Amino acid sequence: MNFGYDITIPIEEETEYIGKKLLQFNLESIPLSQEKPFIEINRCIKDKNGEIIGGILACLALWNVLSIETLWVKREYRNQGVAKQLLSIVETEARNKGCNLAYLSTYDFQAKDFYLKNGYKIFGVLEDCPKDHKLYHLSKKL
Repeated sequence: MNFGYDITIPIEEETEYIGKKLLQFNLESIPLSQEKPFIEINRCIKDKNGEIIGGILACLALWNVLSIETLWVKREYRNQGVAKQLLSIVETEARNKGCNLAYLSTYDFQAKDFYLKNGYKIFGVLEDCPKDHKLYHLSKKL
């Protein structure tokens, strides 16, 4: 189909413009319920030498919803409570800021069982992502 328009790869400024326009639409539909649209709640744990052994990247998005983007722990520190500590710290901070819902995505070869043990529930599964694997979408009431 050709509607007489050009389809291009946006440059950085155009990408930002598109994101801002969607944010504007969202906030016109449902007003912001936190001080700014995205509030980062990132944390890391370092060893005695200052080397990062684990970290979590998360933010409160728009309406006090905790979005957990990344939770990683260095292999030799796994199964020692590092991830649980990071998750707990971020959930507590989110609750203190008025958040009552968290969500994240994890692959079947990552940490699904860890999140289930920490109170998250599966609300969706994307099959064959990647091929022969699953991407799980989980949420938790805080």
